[in-house]
Amino acid sequence: MKILVVGGGGREHALVWKLSQSSHTGELFVAPGNAGTASIARNLDIPSTDTVALVDAARTFGVELVVVGPEIPLALGLVDAMMSAGIPAFGPTQKAARLEASKAFAHQLMEECGIPAAKSRAFTRMPDAIDYVNTLDAPIVVKADGLAAGKGTIMAASRPEAEAALRDIMEHRVFGEAGDTVVIEEFLKGREVSLLAFTDGTNVVPMVPSCDYKRALDNDEGLNTGGMGCYSPPGFFPPELVREATAIAIVPIVQAMKKAGWDYRGVVYAGLMVDGDSIKVLEYNARFGDPETQIILPRLKSDLVEILVACIEGRLDASMVEWHDGCSVGVVVASGGYPGPYARGLPISGLDDVERDVAVFHAGTRIAPDGSVVTDGGRVLAVVSTALEMAGARERVYRNVPRISFDGMMYRTDIALREVK
Repeated sequence: MKILVVGGGGREHALVWKLSQSSHTGELFVAPGNAGTASIARNLDIPSTDTVALVDAARTFGVELVVVGPEIPLALGLVDAMMSAGIPAFGPTQKAARLEASKAFAHQLMEECGIPAAKSRAFTRMPDAIDYVNTLDAPIVVKADGLAAGKGTIMAASRPEAEAALRDIMEHRVFGEAGDTVVIEEFLKGREVSLLAFTDGTNVVPMVPSCDYKRALDNDEGLNTGGMGCYSPPGFFPPELVREATAIAIVPIVQAMKKAGWDYRGVVYAGLMVDGDSIKVLEYNARFGDPETQIILPRLKSDLVEILVACIEGRLDASMVEWHDGCSVGVVVASGGYPGPYARGLPISGLDDVERDVAVFHAGTRIAPDGSVVTDGGRVLAVVSTALEMAGARERVYRNVPRISFDGMMYRTDIALREVK
C-alpha cells in the first residue's frame, strides 16, 4: 500500500516511523517532511496547506491511504478533497474539524452534550470581553478561538493581565484571524491529561493517556509552547478513569457529530483537567497530538495501518488496538529563544550517538546542501525512551539528550519528574 503522510513535524516523523513497521506498507511519501522522515520515506516539496497540490500528488503516485497530521489541513478540508478524488484519507472532514478550529463551537457542542467543562463565554468585541473580565476573579483563562499552533491560550494571573491578553489577541492580532473571536474561561484546578482516541464515526477506542508540558521552562515557568515534553502513562489517571473519561468526554462528541451528519473518522484528542475523581474538558483537538504522538506510538503493539484503515471503513474494534506494557518519556529539544525568535540553519551533531533503543523524532530539521542535518524550527527534535518503569525511561532519555548538540539548544529537565518522585 502506498501511503502519504501530510505534515513536517515530529508527529509526522513518528507516524511515518510507525507506519513503516507495517507489513501493509509499501512506498511512503511525506509532504513536506523533514530530515528525519527523509531517511525512511520520500519527502515531497509540497506545503501541508496546498490542498490542490496534495491531491494531485496523491493521484500521480497512486497513493492508497492519506494520513493527515496537522490541524490546518483538516480545517481547510483536505480530507474532503481526498475523498472527492476517491482517495481514502484518515482524519475528520472540514465540518467535523471545527471541533478544534473553533473553541467557541467546541464549548457550544460540549454544553449541548452535557459534557463537564470549564464555564466559558465567547466575544467578538473587545469592550464586551473586558467588561466580562472585570466581573471575574483571577486567574482567568483567555483563548484565541481559532488555530494558533498550540500557543493561543493565556493564563492571566490578574484582571490587568487578562485585559493585556485581550489587547494582544484582538487589537495587536498576535494570533492573526484566530483571534477574531476570543473565549474567556474559568480557571480549573487539577492536573492536565491528554486522552486521544481512535474513532470510525461510531466506535471509539481510547489510546494510552499521557501528560504534556506546555511551558517553555522547568517548573512550568516561561511562555506557552506547542509542547516541551510528554510522558505516558500518568499514575494518577488509571484505566478506570480512562474508561470514564472516554464515556463522558469523547463518545458523546462522536455521537453528536454522527447525528449532525458530519461522520467524524480519525482521532479525537481531549485535553482534560483531573482533580481527584472529577474530570472536566479543557479543549479538543481533531488529530494526533504533538508531542503526545511521539511517546504514544512507541507503546502501540498493533499494526497502525490496520487501525487507520478500519477507522476509514467504519469497522474499528477494541480488539484491534493493543499496547505494550511499560512507560515512555519524551523530551523536546528546542532552538534557543523558542517560542520567541530563534535562529535557523544551525548544524546538529550527535544524532548517531544515541543508544539504539532510544528514538529521535525530527521536527524542525532539514538537510543542508552539504548533506548535513541543520535546525529549521522552534521545536527541533523529540528524544523518546521506553522502559517497564517510569524511572528507567526517564533516566535513559536524559542520559541521551546531552549527546545531541547545536548552538543555543534548550530543553526542560523535569519531564516526568513528578511521576518518579
